[in-house]
Amino acid sequence: MFKNPFVKKILSALGVAGFGFVLLNLTFLFDFLFQSLVRLIFRLFTPVDLMMTISWFAPLMHGLFLVVIGLLSWFVFRSKLNVFLKAVYLPVPVAVGLVTLGMFLFSSSLPAFLLGALLVIGVLYYFYRTRQPWLYYFAVILTSLTLAIFTLSGGEI
Repeated sequence: MFKNPFVKKILSALGVAGFGFVLLNLTFLFDFLFQSLVRLIFRLFTPVDLMMTISWFAPLMHGLFLVVIGLLSWFVFRSKLNVFLKAVYLPVPVAVGLVTLGMFLFSSSLPAFLLGALLVIGVLYYFYRTRQPWLYYFAVILTSLTLAIFTLSGGEI
């Protein structure tokens, strides 16, 4: 059954969707823990809550998390992991990038959607130019469509 290429592709797509979803939830849990740890460290040195008093602190925290995910992604995609595992991880940087873009442009949704679409099209074009496996395309399209539908249906992160 697993020798059949059609069945193998379906199972790969389902695996990327399922494991990618779990990994994405763990990523946002890691974001919460990362930001909590940074705030705890800052509270050791300052008596005020920086999230409440400094307007640029929250965007800085999201930017730092984006850098952490970017560095981790660089190591993952430079590693010798197989295509399936890299495709399972791919929703993480895509979703973090799109969510961060949406957070920074929250007050104006049209530019957020346009820049998000431009980012996704750019990533897909890069995959096309470098002849990446179809699972990468699937992971990016699934993640971006899921986030777009979630946002258009009124969901907030």
